[in-house]
Amino acid sequence: MAEVRLGRQGRIVIPVEIREELGLEEGEVMIARVEDERLVLESRLAAFERLRREFREGAAGRDLVAELIAERRAEARREEEELDEFRRRH
Repeated sequence: MAEVRLGRQGRIVIPVEIREELGLEEGEVMIARVEDERLVLESRLAAFERLRREFREGAAGRDLVAELIAERRAEARREEEELDEFRRRH
């Protein structure tokens, strides 16, 4: 844990110990987000891995392909019904 100070234009300097621990290098692009009223900074790779993990956990036990196909078929039926209704009125 380290204390940092908010500088001009909202700049924060990440202490060297933390940069080294995380393997961060000058010029690296970080992803910033607010989570539970906290500022969270993470590397692009860390963000990608987190999202991948969350997606995997959310999809556990589900057949996402079958769900997508069912959604697309339902949408196609709705569009066909709308087209039929339009044709009847015109």
